[in-house]
Amino acid sequence: MAAGRPDAQDHHPPENGFTPLEHPAPRLLPHIDGSVLPSLGGFGRHQKQLVVLTWIPALFIGFSQFSDYFLLAQPNGTCVQPQGNDSANWTAGAPPVPAATSGAPALLFRGNGTGDGGALLCACKERTLELETGLSQNVVTKWNLVCESAWKVHIAKFSLLVGSIFGYLVMGVMADWFGRHLVLILSVLFMLVFGLSVAFSVNVTMFSTLRFFEGFCLAGLALSLYVLRIELCLPGWRFSMTMVASFLMVGGQLLMPGVAALCRNWPDRDDWQVLQIVIISPFVLMLPYVWIFPESLRWLLATQHYKRSKAMMLRIARKNQVEMTTEPSGVLTELEQELHRKPQRTCIVKMMSTRNLWKNIVVLCVNSLTGYGIHHCFSRSMMDPEAQPTALCHADYYTMAGIAVATCLALCPAVGLMGRRGGLLTFMIITALASLLQLGLLNLIGKYSLRHDIVLRDTLNRKFSVAFSIIGMFSSHAVSTLSIFFCAEITPTVIRGGGLGLVLASAGFGMLTAPIMELHNQKGYFLHHVIFACCTLLCIICLLLLPEPRGQPLPESIADGETFTRRTLLHPGEQHLLLAKTDRDYSRVHDTPLHLTATGGATVAAATALAAVPASYALATGGEVIGNCAIANGV
Repeated sequence: MAAGRPDAQDHHPPENGFTPLEHPAPRLLPHIDGSVLPSLGGFGRHQKQLVVLTWIPALFIGFSQFSDYFLLAQPNGTCVQPQGNDSANWTAGAPPVPAATSGAPALLFRGNGTGDGGALLCACKERTLELETGLSQNVVTKWNLVCESAWKVHIAKFSLLVGSIFGYLVMGVMADWFGRHLVLILSVLFMLVFGLSVAFSVNVTMFSTLRFFEGFCLAGLALSLYVLRIELCLPGWRFSMTMVASFLMVGGQLLMPGVAALCRNWPDRDDWQVLQIVIISPFVLMLPYVWIFPESLRWLLATQHYKRSKAMMLRIARKNQVEMTTEPSGVLTELEQELHRKPQRTCIVKMMSTRNLWKNIVVLCVNSLTGYGIHHCFSRSMMDPEAQPTALCHADYYTMAGIAVATCLALCPAVGLMGRRGGLLTFMIITALASLLQLGLLNLIGKYSLRHDIVLRDTLNRKFSVAFSIIGMFSSHAVSTLSIFFCAEITPTVIRGGGLGLVLASAGFGMLTAPIMELHNQKGYFLHHVIFACCTLLCIICLLLLPEPRGQPLPESIADGETFTRRTLLHPGEQHLLLAKTDRDYSRVHDTPLHLTATGGATVAAATALAAVPASYALATGGEVIGNCAIANGV
């Protein structure tokens, strides 16, 4: 029967909810990294020019992402002493202390003119504000967002991050459904509209609302550029091209204090308005992307937009100086035969019907959330607790930017030596160790040693805390950066935008923990750190389940992503030797007691059944009688 149906073995029931297509899949078109791009010149001149165009906006994105440190910086103030002409300094971030004689809110500060230097009260209305972040005026000083109005500053910080979270989720789905190019252009246009409108806000409510939409568009812009950059490159170029963009974003962070200093004391406008216009105006340079930046060829082929793919392939071949009429691979010929196909779009929701893909994306979401969440814990521990809680001073700001640069420099050789999964696992282990040592070792130093020398104990605690914080910030930044890149590589092209949006949105939730803790005046900070430290231990276990995408082609369909699983830890040669050692002769296994025990029940049952068979019937059916036992058919 099997010989009469040679194709019977080719029909298998669908697994994981996938149903076979009516037509057989093309032979070359699904293999974009292995067949299509090499036939068009590989990573040629055209692709390199487009990758450079994705680098340029990374600097401007860095400006916008770190603008909160200057637009919403907490100022220092000078309170005039009610009994005299002396003055004293206070910090806007200090908690208000109610006045003893009136219902007006007051601030606690240290006096400098009464001789005793004791704590004095100063009404919130009797002060002048001064910034130390390069600007002479920002949103806080413009609308006096101090004392009872200080909570509005945290809402303004929420608005940009919450807008980014929604932007990653919505724009990621749109990038999979309508294409990367459309999302890029819409994000640029609305980024200019909402970003410039922020500079003309008339109150803090309007400012926070417009910042939400600015963050929404900024997320769509960053996501579409990230996906386009990944899909333009061959496997050997993906990580290096992505790291260049990361360096440019960190460069925007480093240059931001200088840009803020140039916007100081502007004659006609407030400083913060000029700064907002300066960091948004460069996005005008991206308007020509409507014509010069094409749609992703990889997305067009994966979604079966073959008519548009043909025109783009001819354009790429012409710019890379490749003659398509004589190309031997037959990609263009096969494309001609598939032009009748209709486009097929896929939503990220279909990820839930898979067995392995959704687990990989969830693991990377938790990694991204943990990396950015615990990064705030380390950055707060690094700062001097005795310093005034004003806006981030230049020393701390540049320290964090320097750690980001060091992280990018360390990622390149680490990923080159250990791969994506090995590098991510290594940095996560370092993060967990730094967090646990900071939480446990410092407590042991204060509890079981140096109990009599309080000054030395506090000094050691402070030095160890700063050291562990720097190490933790370094490794957690590497974890978050590598998690995002990891997701872009293992998510199929048809849902890459949605999958990457989920991981980036998780990173946004991790960043959101910083203003939440500030809003609660750092209450529950220790528990916050403990929870994220436990998450790092969970992530270490889950990371072992991820595949290694280094040197592998990008998965194009959901079926490709489902088969993109973790490789065995053994080398193929070692696995072959292991299997060869187990290839032994088991012909005498029936002589073993184990075999007799296993088959004893079946033998007894067969003997009981044959006992009732007459000897004459056995002989009549070709059997024989041996020792008064009827042997029929060899039994």
